[in-house]
Amino acid sequence: METLGRDYREAELSPTDRVMLDYATRVTHTPAEVGAADVAALRAAGFDDRAIHDICAVAAYYAFVNRMADGLGVELEPRFEG
Repeated sequence: METLGRDYREAELSPTDRVMLDYATRVTHTPAEVGAADVAALRAAGFDDRAIHDICAVAAYYAFVNRMADGLGVELEPRFEG
């Protein structure tokens, strides 16, 4: 679990989990580059439209909340600093 928190690419994951996390990472870091091929990869891994929507919504919301916190100068609580 520690490896997953540090860098999911080093963790032992199922192919399905890896595709999901690859997509979430792209939505977070390079959203303008996400396209039909990314969605097709999720479908090929077994995700349906609802699951794809949910993965995208969670990743996008996480990015939104972090950008709001950064934009407002919110500082991390000491337990989250690392």
